[in-house]
Amino acid sequence: MKHAPLRAHFVAHLHRRRMARHFLRLASFELFRHVPVSKVVPPDLAATLNAAAREEPAALLARLHSHADGLDAGEITRIRRQSGENVIGHEKPMPAWLHLWHCYIDPFNLLLSVLAAISLYTGDLKATTVIGCMVVLSTLIRFLQESRSSKAADALKAMVGNQATVLRRAPPGTVPDAAPTVHLDIDGRPARHVEIPLRELVPGDVVVLSAGDMIPADLRLLSAKDLFIGQAAMTGESLPVEKFVALRDAATSSPLELDNIAFMGTNVLSGSATGVAVGTGASTYFGTLAQRVATVEREPTAFQAGVNKVSWLLIRFMAVMTPIVFVLNGFTKGDWLEAFLFAMSVAIGLTPEMLPMIVTSTLAKGAVLLSRKKVIVKRLDAIQNFGAMDVLCTDKTGTLTQDRIVLQRHIDIDGQDSLPVLEYAWLNSHYQTGLKNLLDVAVLARSDELTRLDPANNYRKVDEIPFDFQRRRMSVVVAERDERHLLICKGAIEEILAACTQVRRGETIEPLTPDILAHINAVTGAMNGDGLRVMGVAIKETPPDQSVYGVADETGLTLAGYVAFLDPPKETAAPALKALRLNGVTVKVLTGDNALVTARVCQEVGLEVSGMLLGSDVEKMDDAALGLAVEKTTVFAKLSPTHKERVVRALRANGHVVGFMGDGINDAPALHAADIGISVDTAVDIAKEAADIILLEKSLLVLGDGVMEGRKTFANMLKYIRMTSSSNFGNVFSVLVASVFLPFLPMLPMHLLLQNLLYDVSQTGIPFDNVDEEFLRTPQHWDTDGLGRFMVCFGPLSSIFDVATFGLMWFVFHATTPAAQTLFQSGWFVEGLLSQTLIVHMIRTRKLPFVQSRASWPLIAMTSATMLTGIAIVMGPLAHYFKLQALPAQYFLWLAAILLGYMGLTQLMKGLYTRRYGWQ
Repeated sequence: MKHAPLRAHFVAHLHRRRMARHFLRLASFELFRHVPVSKVVPPDLAATLNAAAREEPAALLARLHSHADGLDAGEITRIRRQSGENVIGHEKPMPAWLHLWHCYIDPFNLLLSVLAAISLYTGDLKATTVIGCMVVLSTLIRFLQESRSSKAADALKAMVGNQATVLRRAPPGTVPDAAPTVHLDIDGRPARHVEIPLRELVPGDVVVLSAGDMIPADLRLLSAKDLFIGQAAMTGESLPVEKFVALRDAATSSPLELDNIAFMGTNVLSGSATGVAVGTGASTYFGTLAQRVATVEREPTAFQAGVNKVSWLLIRFMAVMTPIVFVLNGFTKGDWLEAFLFAMSVAIGLTPEMLPMIVTSTLAKGAVLLSRKKVIVKRLDAIQNFGAMDVLCTDKTGTLTQDRIVLQRHIDIDGQDSLPVLEYAWLNSHYQTGLKNLLDVAVLARSDELTRLDPANNYRKVDEIPFDFQRRRMSVVVAERDERHLLICKGAIEEILAACTQVRRGETIEPLTPDILAHINAVTGAMNGDGLRVMGVAIKETPPDQSVYGVADETGLTLAGYVAFLDPPKETAAPALKALRLNGVTVKVLTGDNALVTARVCQEVGLEVSGMLLGSDVEKMDDAALGLAVEKTTVFAKLSPTHKERVVRALRANGHVVGFMGDGINDAPALHAADIGISVDTAVDIAKEAADIILLEKSLLVLGDGVMEGRKTFANMLKYIRMTSSSNFGNVFSVLVASVFLPFLPMLPMHLLLQNLLYDVSQTGIPFDNVDEEFLRTPQHWDTDGLGRFMVCFGPLSSIFDVATFGLMWFVFHATTPAAQTLFQSGWFVEGLLSQTLIVHMIRTRKLPFVQSRASWPLIAMTSATMLTGIAIVMGPLAHYFKLQALPAQYFLWLAAILLGYMGLTQLMKGLYTRRYGWQ
């Protein structure tokens, strides 16, 4: 893989650590797209799955030492001793010794090690010691910071771990615990439904599945009702696959063609089922593939691409300047070995070897701070994308509204209150076994009004036709005292009308004529205009001898009326939207809801709607037309999951950094397509797995805090890169000037290395630095061209004062001969270190440092300690060890003037640069 060395190591480390706890991330499923899965799955696993698919359920349960109503605590303990936890084996946390090794083997440490070996070979023990200290300190600091960062990230991610619903039986001879919810198992017996963490699942567990669930292990289905599984991540098939209890094609041998096996890592799109786990962890289809695929090439995020560009810019600069320094000093001084060592020292001085540690520390600090604001970061490098986000796509319900839906009206087609309509809606919500949404909860909450309805005695469920996002409706079939079957369909009003041929008015049934249809649209339109979400309720009597129903039965329905819901706008939505707008984030609403309802809500929360598109409009557009439309559209309504994904991809293709906030099954494709996927801890499993950020509170105010923290994180990373690149550029320029005119080296390789080491230590305070408010007002992006321009503008400034120091040492202190080179080198060492460290405070802000903008105490303490240490080395007893000497007292008076002049000129250049190019 072609990654920049600077980025490869720390990003790879972050990937390894997060995969240790989140092996089901959708992004990791990209491995299936690059490997022919049939060729890497071992024959024994394929044989196991084939045997499980063909075995009778009772025999399979017996072989797994399980039961139709699940396992008890003792059985689980015994099985777990043999199978282990339900995690992918190769993704266990890295041992400390291996982590330490990976922290060492980055390109810069290897370069330092080579230089140390050459110094040792030439007998320069002092240089060897200094270089060795640099390597040890760099490695240890990175190791400690990454270890702390990883522990913090793991602790945060553990707060939002997914769970599986399983059946649990009480041990023989004990009274079952009444706490867990009691349902019927596959044989109609009472069974306890218990939610457990995914890692605790064992072979033999009976898992209960419903829409939105991730498949937590390889399951043999024991029962299934209209079960459709999304297997695109494994097979590349975009269409959902229907699964059954019985194997339909007995001749098939390919595991992926077994239609009664559900594979770990796939997800339930619609329907419900139960299944017994036949494989967990590394023994699953997913686990086997993950073990055999060593690397996964993923499309880099905006953050990773930015670090790539910056890294290559600095490396190219180093590759050009180092040979020039080597050749110039070799010709002018005549000592090619000394010139080589000096050139290598310059190369090391040009490399920002602390970048991995600075980035990791800054991101981890941001993640911890965000957790205090109810924002959990699952992927550390998503924090910078948070700050770079300039378009936020969000749903309506629960974000702009209170997520507290109430059933406002239940009426017939003429707008009159109707108790029968409420009865039909209640039966539909009560008997459906799929994912109960907030609308169902609102309907069921009105049960006190149905005093004459007695489901236990009057109605019995016959079948159901689950919801899907193409039909946008769902039906249940009930038998009333076994005298008749009644199909009750509830869903989006347009989809209900598409299945209706007649309407119910009072006690009469009338055909659905164009006039009645216009009347219906007028009534529902008026309610939509009032901000009510309207759903249709339709019925159909069917023969009592029919027992199995499907989508084909949703025809010839009779419209009974409507149920209308109100979800009031959040009080915090308006100020949150205003804050996002002022901070440069454009908000777009992507919803499957009605356009009129969405527009009304947007109006109430102060979101100006500049354009509106429906899903049907999106369907007709090609990618080019959609790319133009998304720029001038605020509200996208009546969208399917595919439509949402297309809108997000169109915005990204236009150069935006896009965040998507959603919590439903229909949001998963868009969450995966966005630069930063945002979900909530109450979301369905598939949405949480696709997200990079989890909100513990579904609020745009919380999101706004996260955006600000992301920008602070990026600002501090940018500070380090700007400081290091401009300072290093100036140092090299000064070296070139000195090499031409001096009869000796302006600094020994050991001096350059020691100066670089001290400067790098001072940078460890940057992750804790303050950030100016102005910097946070707009989204932040990596700008490689801007960085190069910044280097050229600010780097030579230090060279002006370096040359002034050369003149001071040459003309005032008469360090003009090789015999006096130690005095010259000591003078430049101190001036170079102090100016390089002071520039940290100058470049960290566009304002006047120490007066208008003050650095954080950790950064002030680290830079102060670095400057004092540098002076102490030259003026103290260790000076001779480093081939330096004490400087005369008057030197420091001249030094103060040089540093004040440097700071004044830098402040002037900041003003000129800001007026021409801006500071961000």
